[in-house]
Amino acid sequence: MISQLEQSANTHATWADRQLLTWKVIQREIPFDFVAICFDNPGKKEPVLSSFLRIGFNEYQSIGMNELSTITGTGKNDLTRMIHQPDKKTITGYFNEDMFEEIALKRSLHALLQEKFEMQSLLSLTFTTNSGEPCSLYFYSRRADTYNADHVAMLFRLQKTFASILEPSVVEKTNGTAKPPTAVNEIISANASGFENIIGNSHLLLNVFDQVKQVAPFDTSVLILGESGTGKERIADCIHNLSPRKGKALIKVNCAALPATLVESELFGHEKGSFTGAIDKRVGKFEQAHGGTIFLDEVGEMSVDLQVKLLRVLQEKEIEPVGGRSPVKIDVRVITATNRNLEKEVAEGRFRLDLYYRLNVFPISMPSLSERIDDIPVLVQHFINIYNRKSGKKITGVADKLLNKLMAYSWPGNIRELENLVERSVLLAKGTTIEDISLPTTLGNNSQRKVPEAASKTIHENERDYIINVLKKCNGKIWGLGGAASILNVPPSTLKSKMKKLGILKVNNE
Repeated sequence: MISQLEQSANTHATWADRQLLTWKVIQREIPFDFVAICFDNPGKKEPVLSSFLRIGFNEYQSIGMNELSTITGTGKNDLTRMIHQPDKKTITGYFNEDMFEEIALKRSLHALLQEKFEMQSLLSLTFTTNSGEPCSLYFYSRRADTYNADHVAMLFRLQKTFASILEPSVVEKTNGTAKPPTAVNEIISANASGFENIIGNSHLLLNVFDQVKQVAPFDTSVLILGESGTGKERIADCIHNLSPRKGKALIKVNCAALPATLVESELFGHEKGSFTGAIDKRVGKFEQAHGGTIFLDEVGEMSVDLQVKLLRVLQEKEIEPVGGRSPVKIDVRVITATNRNLEKEVAEGRFRLDLYYRLNVFPISMPSLSERIDDIPVLVQHFINIYNRKSGKKITGVADKLLNKLMAYSWPGNIRELENLVERSVLLAKGTTIEDISLPTTLGNNSQRKVPEAASKTIHENERDYIINVLKKCNGKIWGLGGAASILNVPPSTLKSKMKKLGILKVNNE
């Protein structure tokens, strides 16, 4: 990794491009959603700050001092003061969950990024560049438990490399003053091939992308977990397409749809005459996938007897066709998926523990749509475009009021349910804008139900009403003195997370 970082420093590209190359390399080992580099020389009137917000897979937005001041609503003098007077506790180390909440209580750069970008953990390193310039390097993540001591040790090992790469002299200069990129909308992209069919940029989805990129080049067994309709099959496609096996077959099997009497024949094949009706030899799914990948969807639906045979295939790397006289060697990568809790299935005796360990080598958990509501607008537009082409219509989008309604809905059917509803709405739309979508009211979506006045409210409904009342009193202000978080005595990130879960989007006194 050090040699790769040094190559980025020696390139003749711009400052922003050099930084992109650096952070691309670092991202593989140290996950982050926001990175900031502060050159803080107290003798200078204004510090140099360069930062990058991750907005997609290998996609970053560059943000300088002026832009950060505008985005956060903080005066430039206040922002300068924060950089000149950093919290001594955060000079070097990692800060997760409560520790990060503690340092974010003070008016600081960390608090600003927590409020604006929902950062929940920090990894920091303070060092001196080769020219003697003091520098602070901050990695932020939206996950509360991202960093550990190994990450700190890695930063210490890279300290000399950073001291060379992050020399202020390599920053583009104007009139002798070092300045980072100033265009807030400047998007620096890299090739994200392999994920073309996955829509969204939420941090949970980006975490999945990172995991796919890590495991795809190897033959490691992958178990994809998640609710129905979250896109598990699409992720299996990505893993195969990013692997050395992409030129070979990807065979997909829905284990829940296999006939119980023919499941063994379907998977492992059979010889002619091996049973009544076997008039020809059949090549099974595993043999069809030889040299490539087999995707076993809904693997939790397999019978215990078939689980035993699948375990043998994984252990011995060979199959025995029904009626065959000798086993057949196979070279197959196995990817499985399920919407069941396999640990619970193992505990209750419905799934073999040894098979679970074989499949669960590299688990990937798909987030539900309700956990990535920020992706709903782009998903809606994506599906509108698809069904515009199919129906010949020219729908441009959905009404703002409807979009708020969609983002407050619980989506028990996840992306599949959203796609079906958008398809129907495109067909029914009279104009160029979708004004309404009939959301189901019988699938546990409490936020869309009308509760009779005489009925008792649930705990969540009471909590939602209470938060809304507090927000109204604060004119919708969440962070800072007089904000709702302060009144409720909870961290701003916790309040914003709870607001999302309860479907509270924006509240004021109107």
